[in-house]
Amino acid sequence: MPTQSRQTVPTTIFNLPNNLTIARIVMIPLFVLIAYYPPALGIGVSAIPDNAIARLGMMEYSNSMLRHFLLTFVFVLAALTDWLDGFLARKMGITSAFGRFLDPVADKLMVAAALVVLVQWHANIVMATCAIVIISREIAVSALREWMAELGARTSVAVSYVGKLKTAFQMIAITVLLLNWQSLQMIGYVLMVIAVILTLWSMLIYLKAAWPYLKRP
Repeated sequence: MPTQSRQTVPTTIFNLPNNLTIARIVMIPLFVLIAYYPPALGIGVSAIPDNAIARLGMMEYSNSMLRHFLLTFVFVLAALTDWLDGFLARKMGITSAFGRFLDPVADKLMVAAALVVLVQWHANIVMATCAIVIISREIAVSALREWMAELGARTSVAVSYVGKLKTAFQMIAITVLLLNWQSLQMIGYVLMVIAVILTLWSMLIYLKAAWPYLKRP
C-alpha cells in the first residue's frame, strides 16, 4: 500500500519556517540602518573604481567597500532564508495560513527596500523606471490574487515559471548593484532590465489567466 505524505498542523505560528520569514522582515530595518548610518561612511560611491582594482587596499575606499559588502551580505542572506523557509515547510510538512500570508510579503518588502536604496545611488531614468515597474507589478499582482481568491479562483493566478525566473533575475541584479563595483555595474543594469522584461511578461500571464473573470459584467 502506498504511503501518504503526512502534513503537520502547527500548534503555533512560531515554527521554524515562519521564524525564518519573520527574520527576513527584521533584516529590512537592519538593511536600511547599514545603508545610511553612520553617515560618515561613503555610500553610493563606487567601491572599486576601474583604475584602482590593482590597489584594492586603498584606505579611501575601505569604508565604502565595507558598507556595500555588508548590505550585499544582508540581502543575500534574506534571499537564502526565502528559499530555506519554503524548503523546510515542505520537508517538515508544516504549513500555516500565517506563513502563506507572510512569506510573499517579506519578499516584496525586502526587494522594495533594496530598490529604493539603489534608486538613490543611481539617480537616473533607467533605475527609477525599473524600480517603479517592479514595485507596481507586485502591487498589481497582489491585488489581482486577492480578488481572484475572493472568487475562489486563486489557483488560476498561481506563481508561474516566468514569475520564478523574474525573481531570480531580480535577486541577482540587485545583488550585483548593491556591491557597487564599477566593473560589474553594466552587468547589473543588463540583469535589471531583463528582470523588468520578465516582470512585465509574468504580469501579462497573470492578467491573461484572470481575463475571463475580469471581463464578466
